[in-house]
Amino acid sequence: MANSGVLALDSGTSRVNDWALRAETLAVDGGLVIDPTTRAIAPNISMSVNNTLVPGDGAFSADGVPDLTALPFLYARWTNPTVRQLEQRMAAIEGTDDALATATGIAAIAATFLTLLKKGDHLIVSDVCYAGANELARRILPDYGIEITAVNMSRIEDIAAAFRPNTRLVHCESPCNPILRLTDLAAVAALARDKGALVSVDSTLATPVATRPFALGIDLVIHSLTKFINGHGDALGGIVCGRKELVEKIRSRAGVYLGASMSAQNAWLIMRGIDTLLPRIRTVSQSAMLLAEFLSTHPAVRSVIYPGLKTHPQYALASRQMQVFGGMITFQTTSPQAVATQLATRLKVAHYAFSLGHQRSIVVLLDTEEMMRSTYGLQGAQLEDYRVFAGDGVFRLSVGLEAVDDLIEDFDQALRP
Repeated sequence: MANSGVLALDSGTSRVNDWALRAETLAVDGGLVIDPTTRAIAPNISMSVNNTLVPGDGAFSADGVPDLTALPFLYARWTNPTVRQLEQRMAAIEGTDDALATATGIAAIAATFLTLLKKGDHLIVSDVCYAGANELARRILPDYGIEITAVNMSRIEDIAAAFRPNTRLVHCESPCNPILRLTDLAAVAALARDKGALVSVDSTLATPVATRPFALGIDLVIHSLTKFINGHGDALGGIVCGRKELVEKIRSRAGVYLGASMSAQNAWLIMRGIDTLLPRIRTVSQSAMLLAEFLSTHPAVRSVIYPGLKTHPQYALASRQMQVFGGMITFQTTSPQAVATQLATRLKVAHYAFSLGHQRSIVVLLDTEEMMRSTYGLQGAQLEDYRVFAGDGVFRLSVGLEAVDDLIEDFDQALRP
């Protein structure tokens, strides 16, 4: 299989990148490689760690190699045929030049941070985002002399005020996990561009079905592939997509020296999930809307946050920035700890568990006091902003592919006294 480029079908490279295709087709065929020997349509799994080479065609060290993907396949930690096809497929779906796949989502975030930031640099990070990213930024990066400012990314004026002469990167998340607050990505991208900084966005909860951040001016788009893109809850993975020169910088540094390489098996499993990405996300979005509307009227529920509801504080932004509203809902109840026990013991269709983005519906209580103590540490106005969306705690619900009427009936019986 060829390593890169858009050539003829017989070369074993991608068939469809020569012209613009609609989202449905890109999810199925974007970056897809037909095996040049067997003519197999489904991707192969290349489990070999080593590949033979012709003397002079390879490199003993990655140091000084500007584009590792231009080399023949040599060693699986650098590049692997199956992982490389996943990278090309995700780049096609996100509309970017290239992508780097990693072992997990947090590995993709760490690769981005530790490549683009050095001692004396400044990072602006969303004060509410994936816990691993938040804790990495606020607790680990300062040990390496990197300055951090955590801000409410829904307020462009707060982001603008946080910039310093040494600001190199702005990292946001939209919708943010767990409270589903949004960031105006085009506005942040324009602001950072004027300040000479880069912007990365964790788009895991949106997926490229809802939002394509690169088209809005974002430099790097990050996903935990473990979640909706894989969609089956059986493979860990992460990816960072963007301009080729940026991706190759991350690949040649973090992709080589941090060692968080994705396995070929997981890359194959995630590509299987990508094949059904569009219909899955559209289905869970439709179900989530109906379930959110139901929960809004349930006597045991105090409030519901879902980007597709007009009661969402940023409904106008969601309508402008998202093609669909996604599969995530949060809701509040009275006596949340007691309700958590009810849900854990009574649910028959949905599951009480951590994580999200599976084919099965998953719900869990995220207690505000615990979240502040364990991860976010927000105080004053930032804590009040969090409570607008979360109150004393929210139930984070990841909607799956079950019949929505079954989910409605299940939550109805589980929530009642």
